[in-house]
Amino acid sequence: MKLTTGLVRAGVEASMGSVGDSYDNALAENLWMLIKTECIRGRTFTTRAEANLALFEYIDGFYNSRRIQKRLGYLSPVEFEEKHYADQATAERTNLKPRQPALAS
Repeated sequence: MKLTTGLVRAGVEASMGSVGDSYDNALAENLWMLIKTECIRGRTFTTRAEANLALFEYIDGFYNSRRIQKRLGYLSPVEFEEKHYADQATAERTNLKPRQPALAS
């Protein structure tokens, strides 16, 4: 309750979900399952710093940039963004072609 009141006073909107929804928890559980499966399982870290670096490299170096996503047409975010800008450049080149003068009758 204090959190909600604080958010309202600060003009901040809560991320998603409402009382009784499991969306926030389900998304977090899914992310942690992937991290455990793809990054942590089977590895031993000698220091907390080593574990933190492994997590950072996985999340920022792979999960957020190179992991393919169904919503992006099975492209990674980097590939999707590259395609977007390439398509945009092609559209701009097409729109910049000089118009042919109208034929005089």
